[in-house]
Amino acid sequence: MTGFKYNYKLVIAYDGTQYSGWQIQPNATSIQAIVQETIKIIIRQEVVVVGSGRTDAGVHALGQVAHFKCDIDIDPHRFFASINGLLPFDIRVLHIERTSLNFHAQHNAISKTYHYHLCLERVQSPFRRLYSLHAHYALNIPLLKQAAALFIGTHDFTSFTNEAHKGCAAQDPVRTLQRLDVVPEEGGVRLEFQANGFLYKMVRTIVGTLLDVSCGKRQIDEISKIFKATDRRCAGQAAPAHGLFLMEVNYAGMSDKEG
Repeated sequence: MTGFKYNYKLVIAYDGTQYSGWQIQPNATSIQAIVQETIKIIIRQEVVVVGSGRTDAGVHALGQVAHFKCDIDIDPHRFFASINGLLPFDIRVLHIERTSLNFHAQHNAISKTYHYHLCLERVQSPFRRLYSLHAHYALNIPLLKQAAALFIGTHDFTSFTNEAHKGCAAQDPVRTLQRLDVVPEEGGVRLEFQANGFLYKMVRTIVGTLLDVSCGKRQIDEISKIFKATDRRCAGQAAPAHGLFLMEVNYAGMSDKEG
């Protein structure tokens, strides 16, 4: 898209339960489509809203970053009120600002942070059922932490992504996982992932594999073998989408959790 005068950056939060994911899809309702249509209503101009990356059906976000270009000089304060007045209650724009025409929400990102929530209580609160995976079996948390440490660093994550021969995974399946922390929280633990980038279903497949290890279904020494195999069939089943949150997208010299 060229020739536009202005570029605007958004920070967006959403409950992904009712949506097909971020990315526009035929015959399904996506967050991207709703945000684009809402902006069109406000500024009366077609726009393309580009996210930092796609989140799958059922995945949530507290810090999705997106941008759109247009010819309209937008008043951020008025726009902020207007868009949140029109969006459905499970999608909210947290921040908007005018940014450089060169800014690209996806291409300029240097790292992302995801959280995956695990409920370890015998009975899961009904108010958390859409936002955490209820583990119906005992997990060895020290072993979970030990296994998580094996994923940190620069690796070929082919075994931990779906569609390994398509898109960015086909071009380069190597990613650097900067941290994978197991953090206690009320009712369970959360797995905090930060990396320079993630492949399709990478986080959920790692979670599924870690669950296999921590409940005794797999041995911890299998993890290195799974990496070497570069074969998705060797890793665990992807954990369900509803426990996953995109928390933050970082750009050079700044954090975009708040834009």
